[in-house]
Amino acid sequence: MADTKDANGTKLADGDSVTLVKDLKVKGTSTTLKRGTLIKNIRITDDPDEIECNAEKVKGLVLKTQFLKKA
Repeated sequence: MADTKDANGTKLADGDSVTLVKDLKVKGTSTTLKRGTLIKNIRITDDPDEIECNAEKVKGLVLKTQFLKKA
């Protein structure tokens, strides 16, 4: 299985904290996650380009790793 890496190529693991590198609109809601938002305790998925996490307003979120950097 391929390693899950952030936008800078840093390896990510379960439980890491990441920050967003750009504003992201959340599909199905009116919420926008702002650049610099800290997301704690991520979970690695079977897809190396995606992680699962809970943001402050949204639970069960799946984010693309290209929009994240390790905190």
